[in-house]
Amino acid sequence: MAHLLHLDSSINGDRSVSRKLSARAAQAWLAAHPDGTVTYRDLGANPIPHLDPLAWEARITPASEHTEDHREAARIGEELAAEVLAADTVLLGLPLYNYGAPSSVKAWVDRLIAAAGDDPSVLGSGRELLVLASRGGGYGEGAPRHGWDHAEGWLPHGLSLTGLEPRFITAEFTMAGVNPALAEFRQHAEESLAAAEREIDALWTPAAATR
Repeated sequence: MAHLLHLDSSINGDRSVSRKLSARAAQAWLAAHPDGTVTYRDLGANPIPHLDPLAWEARITPASEHTEDHREAARIGEELAAEVLAADTVLLGLPLYNYGAPSSVKAWVDRLIAAAGDDPSVLGSGRELLVLASRGGGYGEGAPRHGWDHAEGWLPHGLSLTGLEPRFITAEFTMAGVNPALAEFRQHAEESLAAAEREIDALWTPAAATR
């Protein structure tokens, strides 16, 4: 039975574009896998603890020497890794905060790698990782801040040890409707969002269409 791991990381609630995109992708996945199951984790509303000295000590200490504190510190990462290992597809809603990924996503990556032991590549084996990204402005070729999007550039590198290879679908200028300085880009924002939605809708063939 197909299984989906759906992750969100925005702290912007119902106003979040990345949440809306990831929800749309989850609906498209379920339409194509009507018997599939879903695990949902909200890294934005319920952030996991960042990797700390005790968790790292548990990572480099033989399991036979673990204290109860070591086991508790390692449990979080083991739970996250188990969620990935159980999934055929992983969806990640990824907003851009201060030109980078939310720290909750960094914590997720760090905990995954620490929990995976000597061979983190098992996490990526045969799994699809789709990232539904949103950017308040524009950072493409020719833009004044071209290259300032350090979320999309970082994530493939951060996950490289795991073997997970993210595919990005991105909506940009999402702040054009609320930031007067970006008002001239409102049409571009609408077109970018519509293009992202079309790409999501074409990801999987609905089960009814295959009969």
